[in-house]
This record gives sequence, C-alpha cells and structure tokens, in this order.
Amino acid sequence: MLTKFVSLLALASTAVAQRKGFNYGATNADGSCRGYNDFVRFFNEAKSLPGTSGFTSARLYTSIQCGTAADPISAYRAAIDTDTSILVGLWASAGRDAYEKELNALIRAANELGNAFTDRIIGISVGSEDLYRSSPQGVANKAGPGATGGEIEGYIGWMRDWIRGTRLEGKPIGHVDTWTAWVLPENRGVANTVNWLGHNSFPYFESTRPNAIEQAPENFWSAVRQTEGVSGGKEVWVTETGWPHVGPNSGSAVASLENARRYWREVGCSLFGNRNTFWYTLKDANTAQTDLSFAVTPLQNNTPFFDLTC
Repeated sequence: MLTKFVSLLALASTAVAQRKGFNYGATNADGSCRGYNDFVRFFNEAKSLPGTSGFTSARLYTSIQCGTAADPISAYRAAIDTDTSILVGLWASAGRDAYEKELNALIRAANELGNAFTDRIIGISVGSEDLYRSSPQGVANKAGPGATGGEIEGYIGWMRDWIRGTRLEGKPIGHVDTWTAWVLPENRGVANTVNWLGHNSFPYFESTRPNAIEQAPENFWSAVRQTEGVSGGKEVWVTETGWPHVGPNSGSAVASLENARRYWREVGCSLFGNRNTFWYTLKDANTAQTDLSFAVTPLQNNTPFFDLTC
C-alpha cells in the first residue's frame, strides 16, 4: 500500500511539473528548411546546455514539415527519439484551408506515431500572435496577415470536434498572443474558450515606455499581470520572451551580451521551474529579423553566447 501511495505521489508531482524549453521554427534564419536531424541535434543540445539543465520541452509554430504541402513536421519524430515534450503549434493566419492542413497533419502524426508522440504533448496552441497581427497595433506595424478572435474561436471548436475520440482528445488547448492583444475586448471570447493562455512579451520592443534593461523585469511582469487579468484564473504560460544580444537600439533598450545575460538572470531564472516557459530562442530562425539575434547559441554549435547559470 505504501509503495502504491508513493507512486501516486510521484505521478501527481509529474502532472504539475512546470516545463521549460525553447521555441523552434520550421526554418533556419537563412530560410532553409529544418529536418529531422536538425531537430534531433537542437533538442539534444537544449538538454545539455552548459551552465543549466532541464530544457526538455519544445514549442513549435506549425505541424507541417517545411518543404511539404501537408506532411507532419519531423520535429514530432525527433521529440520521440530525444524524449522531448512538445507544445504543439498550428499556424492559423493563412486562412481556413491552410488551417485544415495543419489540423490534418497533427491528426496524421497522432495516428502514425501513436502514444509515443501524444504522451509527449503538453498542450496544443491554435495560432501564434494572430490576434496581434489583426489588431490596430499589428496593422499599424505592418505585422502581416492575422486572424480575428471569432476566427480563432472557430478554429478551436473545429479542433475539439476533429480530435474527439482520438489520442489527442483531452490535450489542453490554448492560444498564444501578445498581452496587448489579449486585453482587447474583442478577444475576450478566445480567453474564455481556451484551457490556457500563451503570453508573449518582449520589453526590448516596448519603446513607448521607459524600456532600458533596468526596467525590463517590471515591464515583463506588468505585461504578465495584464494577461492574467483576462485569464479568468486559467494558467498563463510564458511562450515567448528574451532579449537580443545583437540588434539596433529600441527606445532605451540596448541589445548586448551583457543585457541578454542580465535578462536571462533576472527574468528567465525567476520563471524556470515556476511557470511553463519557452524561451526565445535557442537558435535564430526568424528570416524577417536579419538585424537581430535572440539566439542563446549559434547554429553551428552548443556553446552559449553568455553565461546561463541562475
């Protein structure tokens, strides 16, 4: 009986464990596609980063393998082979037909890879910053095509219908966006629909307020509180944050190795182990940010740009 009780306690502890990992794009910064071998290497490197440990989770933006029309992303197989847990992502800003392909790719992966894959899913994100891109702020910043709150709600309902009776049923479904989008009244329905809210915020970019590195922790936590204020008590996961070590000044914010290290120490170290957190980023992947680098390590090796100890 005691053994059974201890086992149950261990299971309960595992269930509430706070994950930490990085964001992984489907391409490299030069636009080349990432494949299975890339994801295996990146996931293993995340686990063995000098100065830290426990980065055993990965957040993805899409379920479709780069370079294919609708094949499941090879990161799913890589997650199995490296024992990495996954925050699944489905791109939701390219219209209904594209979203249907995303959904089909995820369901196909669940059918083909079975429990070895689905047991590693900690959540499913329907979209990423779609609400921001469709907001007045996103439009003014020419952020690209987005999706409205009504569209995201519809996509979430569609997903719940399609995964009913599959291995994916019961996985917590969320949406990832900026705090500035979460607080808009027209997006309240999304917050009410999801199981968890993904929070993206970068004090470096918030140049309309004092945003030097000294203000970064307060600016970050102020933004988190804004998202929590519309969450209805649901969990808020930090799905993107970081500070660049290369880039132009943004208001009072300066991109430098010293400031990236300070942001990691003062913000990251307060998050790790206390809240589901996905840092931006292990390797650069954003082809639109050629003058910026948020990467913790270079593409070629696993040597951190700065000290990662907490």
